[in-house]
Amino acid sequence: MNPHSEPSKRPGDTNSAATPSHSSAPTPSNSPRPPKPSPPANPPNTTKPSRPIAPSGPTDSISAAGPVRPADPAHTTTPSALSNPAYIVGPASPSDSSHSAPSASADESAAPSADAQVTLRSPAELADALPYFLGFYPDDSVVMVALHGERGRFGGRVRLGIPTDTAQWPDVADQLADCLISAGRERGDRPAAIIVYLCKEPAAGESGKDVKDRLRPLAQRLRTACGALDVPVLEALCLSNGRFWSYCCPDFRCCPAEGTPMVMPGTSVMAAAAAYAGMQVRGSLKEMEARLRPRTGPRAAEQETALDAAAGALVPHMLRRDGAAAVRRDTLNLAGAMIRRFRLDTPSGSNRARDACDDALITDSEAAALILGLQDRVTRDRAAEWMDGPSAAPALRLWRALARRCAGGYAEHAVAPLTLAGWVCWSTEDGPSARVALSCALALDPDYTFAQLLHRAINEGLDPEPLRRCLREQHQEAGAATEAPTTPAAKEAPRPTKRSRPTRSGTAGRPRGPRGATGPGSRTTDGRGRRRAGRDGSRR
Repeated sequence: MNPHSEPSKRPGDTNSAATPSHSSAPTPSNSPRPPKPSPPANPPNTTKPSRPIAPSGPTDSISAAGPVRPADPAHTTTPSALSNPAYIVGPASPSDSSHSAPSASADESAAPSADAQVTLRSPAELADALPYFLGFYPDDSVVMVALHGERGRFGGRVRLGIPTDTAQWPDVADQLADCLISAGRERGDRPAAIIVYLCKEPAAGESGKDVKDRLRPLAQRLRTACGALDVPVLEALCLSNGRFWSYCCPDFRCCPAEGTPMVMPGTSVMAAAAAYAGMQVRGSLKEMEARLRPRTGPRAAEQETALDAAAGALVPHMLRRDGAAAVRRDTLNLAGAMIRRFRLDTPSGSNRARDACDDALITDSEAAALILGLQDRVTRDRAAEWMDGPSAAPALRLWRALARRCAGGYAEHAVAPLTLAGWVCWSTEDGPSARVALSCALALDPDYTFAQLLHRAINEGLDPEPLRRCLREQHQEAGAATEAPTTPAAKEAPRPTKRSRPTRSGTAGRPRGPRGATGPGSRTTDGRGRRRAGRDGSRR
């Protein structure tokens, strides 16, 4: 489920427009002529879902042209023929890029402006802007970005892992082009052009130039697929080993054969605008996925042994009367205790160091009990209630730690904690991390309904607050049900059983008075709630 309805603009959001054109090189046949300057247009503030790449996989999309904001990578599981997850990301920023002089303009007013513009005018700036569009650096990926309007406002984006089988490249290119262009057509905002990125690090004994040459057929196929749909590829870049190459520029004076070094991180116009707008790049995609990958080696064997033992003990427990309810209660109690433990011990340092500290906070047996307990849908839904406030951060750390503990034959058990991690990230407005976690979950189980729904909700730009409100109400109802036996109504003493008495003479026709009156079988009190006994000890 890759989604985002265009969130409302916040202070610091910037717009950017792209108009790539080579100043010293002839314009490629499939590239439009540089448009005439025109006033920047305000992008629409709505987003509609884009169409999935293939019916077999969930699609994450935010594809309305919009202001640059901390981009959320949209994740989709791959089409049936592919082996890597795809990401479709939507509203980026309007952004101008031209292949001429590397100059850029940004709003330098004291306060952030909703109409602030960032202009990208060179391939170097386009290459540097990619991680800011997605929120991370897309390792081993093909990324396509739609441009809209005369000034080339960035719109929908789609990302897919580069297939290792070159025979799949033509089909992949056709699917990606059709997905991106059809999404714009369905929105009534057909792309005017497309920018293509191919990101791949060299293998052992390979150079960046070798990577560029090896991926050239894929770049050409992508250009052909877009051209067949009457949308030109304005620029196609290969990013590898800290350098970039253009597949569209034949002039070696501006695009040398050995490639052009990437700009130093944090020194570009886009980096300055991103810092000004509060954008965050969360490292590379591989680094983000590594935090969710199961452990290996001897520690994995120990965890798998603990899971086997917990599974063996769980079966007879579940077969007891009310065993399922007891397991749910024990799992939630243990999860709550772990979250309190994680909250009291907040690690610091790099992501790897923090994850190692989190792993040390939970034992193998505790992790095994939680992993198996979360396989129950009701338990998982109750665990999703830890999604905001002071519990959100420790809960996210716990779900990530549990996903790393699903070792060996229990790899598919990671779907539940991965989905919970994605939910907490989305609830706390961390879209890129949410899509990574949900993509990992759907890669393990494409039919996992909760992950599918969250994935689609993010892509469609839904607000998580209604779901949070629903979970809060569920928590309150569960708490009320737990307290029901201690309510005053439950504490009320049972009424004494009425005894049949012989009818006294002269009283058969006497009407019974209201409760507390002086009729047969009535009860009277002394005014202080105590029953009053008669002379013979019988109650009236």
